[in-house]
Amino acid sequence: MDKSQWLPLAAFASLGLAVGLGGFTLSHAKGLSYLKDDPEACVNCHVMNDQYRSWQHSSHRNWATCNECHMPHGLVAKYYRKALNGWNHSVAFTTGNFPEPIVIRRRNKEVALENCVNCHRTLVNDMLLGHNLRGGDLRCTECHGNVGHLGVG
Repeated sequence: MDKSQWLPLAAFASLGLAVGLGGFTLSHAKGLSYLKDDPEACVNCHVMNDQYRSWQHSSHRNWATCNECHMPHGLVAKYYRKALNGWNHSVAFTTGNFPEPIVIRRRNKEVALENCVNCHRTLVNDMLLGHNLRGGDLRCTECHGNVGHLGVG
């Protein structure tokens, strides 16, 4: 076989390897569970065990899942954020480059804050007048930091 005949075979083999490795990784990491709203998907990674257990004992357990607090509510925005977080988490957990206990990143904290306000708007509407949420001069979690995760900082 000359070089031009090996190229399609090598490309096909590389594609097969990538699909196989990707499928194995998706299966091993229980990747499809992240497409649902089941809070148990959050404990696929051991670093979330404390957050999950504390959520089970919080008042929010009766009213909100992890996704309702931590994901944007628009369909495209939600699955974009899930994909981005999934990528970031897979890189962090594969390399071991993450803090324990795990710490929420700024953008994800903003999403959670927006969801706090949206869910509790009738209660907090008057408090929010004149405050810039994105600018950071009012944060629900400054006073209510453990409301969704009792005892978890």
